[in-house]
Amino acid sequence: MSVIAITVFVVAYALIASDRVSKTLVALAGAGIMLGAGIVGSRDVFYSPETGIDWDVIFLLLGMMIIVSVLRQTGIFEYVAIWAVKRANASPRRIMILLVLVMAFGSAMLDNVTTVLLIAPVTLLVCDRLAINAAPFLMAEVFASNIGGAATLVGDPPNIIIASRAGLTFNDFLLHMAPIVLIVLVVFVALLPLLFGSVTVDADRVADIMSLDEREAIRDTRLLIKCGVVLLLVFVAFVAHPVLHMQPSVVALLGAGILVVISGLKRSEYLASVEWETLLFFAGLFTMVGALVKTGVIDELARAAVELTGGNELRTVFLVLGISAPVSGIIDNIPYVATMTPIVTELTAVMPGQVHPDTLWWTLALGADFGGNLTAVGASANVVMLGIARRAGTPISFWEFTRKGIVVTAVSLALAAVYVWLRYFVLG
Repeated sequence: MSVIAITVFVVAYALIASDRVSKTLVALAGAGIMLGAGIVGSRDVFYSPETGIDWDVIFLLLGMMIIVSVLRQTGIFEYVAIWAVKRANASPRRIMILLVLVMAFGSAMLDNVTTVLLIAPVTLLVCDRLAINAAPFLMAEVFASNIGGAATLVGDPPNIIIASRAGLTFNDFLLHMAPIVLIVLVVFVALLPLLFGSVTVDADRVADIMSLDEREAIRDTRLLIKCGVVLLLVFVAFVAHPVLHMQPSVVALLGAGILVVISGLKRSEYLASVEWETLLFFAGLFTMVGALVKTGVIDELARAAVELTGGNELRTVFLVLGISAPVSGIIDNIPYVATMTPIVTELTAVMPGQVHPDTLWWTLALGADFGGNLTAVGASANVVMLGIARRAGTPISFWEFTRKGIVVTAVSLALAAVYVWLRYFVLG
């Protein structure tokens, strides 16, 4: 059975990496084969915490997608983007910095894919008004989205998977991930001129963009106030998880349900941003990974990793970091993390435990999140952004993205390695 499970998983991985076949179709087909071959059964898939679908991940994503669908109706994201441009006096460099910061903050608070979907169209509008190439702005923003999304539990899908499997809270991510994310973000902003050069803008174009009134972007003030109150309550509940003992998935669903009721929106409106294909992709992926767990493949990989590092914690940490970034960048950080979480669980159980017990989890998160910037297919946000650019007539090639991504990823990982070493091994 293990041979079949490995074969199906490797073939599915290859098809997902090729980006020529629907990822959702591949994941569901792979899950179907695992079920059809009897490797896993319905109880394994739907009820087992070790081998089944992680419903906390699915419903947290669903809840946040519904909240964003409602929030999107207010026009607040367009308002923020136009406000940032005007405060930058239409200076391309300042605009890029402000949009990067907006993208990073938004990705931490919501999630990077959703923030890309909301901010990228506004960026295209601004660049069109200024008659400048939008590609550098879009690439800078998606790099920032992957960096900023690493800071919180809800910011990047890999973090959601890690938090669910490791029992980590929203506060844990703020305490351990946010400090290094802020450092990497500051360095990334400093690198922007080197990565993308300078851009000049015609004076008439500047006058045109400055004439925009950001207040006109707000389409429903009352709904915006309602969304603000509910979002505040949702994030307070995230932070108060240790006291409330309420899972983030439940909090997100409750927040979504309240907004659906008080917004009065039609079903097509409050479900507009729900990525059903993404949710099905997760379900199929969890099923395939569960088959590897049940057949003992994951246990064998964990033992091999321990033997490779001789059980040394520092070497194991750097092995996880060093593998996570390139593999996540070449394939996709979501299936990679879904595969690695059972391995890290086993590694954590057999390690001596002389440093912080969750060090390997933070290392996995840093490697996968920052590694998502390596190539155009390294993270879902990248794929979404390149699709938007292509449809807007501003195509970004795989290698154009990757040339910049290699630099961003290398710098991010170097800083992350120093951070992990200092925080968990030197300072304890």
